[in-house]
Amino acid sequence: MGKLPHSRDLRLGRFSQAEQIYLLTLVSKDRSAAFGNFSAARQVVKTMHQASVASVAETLAFVVMPDHVHWLLRLLGTVSLGEAVRLFKAKVSLVLGYSAWQRGFHDHALRRDEDLVSVARYIVANSVRAGLVRRIGDYPHWDATWLD
Repeated sequence: MGKLPHSRDLRLGRFSQAEQIYLLTLVSKDRSAAFGNFSAARQVVKTMHQASVASVAETLAFVVMPDHVHWLLRLLGTVSLGEAVRLFKAKVSLVLGYSAWQRGFHDHALRRDEDLVSVARYIVANSVRAGLVRRIGDYPHWDATWLD
């Protein structure tokens, strides 16, 4: 059986590039349902749209699940991906009043041939696949630039 990855192993080979689009998965501390209540999930959404976060990353799509967040973003300026994620996680934890996040995050830099709308639809449909709702529109904690 192979060695299980550690958060430091996820950083190996990570390269941040301005204007690159990334799909991120951020997990709650101990995989708890930290965002399972409406108020906590809305705080995550609100923080994602705050000017300080929006100045380093353009949010293209996201879904806030009870124990994780999927976030499709375009990295802006000279801030690294790690710095952008640290800023977001710190602000969420500050507004919630507790450390909400597991260390590290998973990232995937999208290639030019990947269809952004399809990726966004996959992200927002996460609540349906998880059995939380029957229709995407019934889940309140998502948004996507291209979808209504």
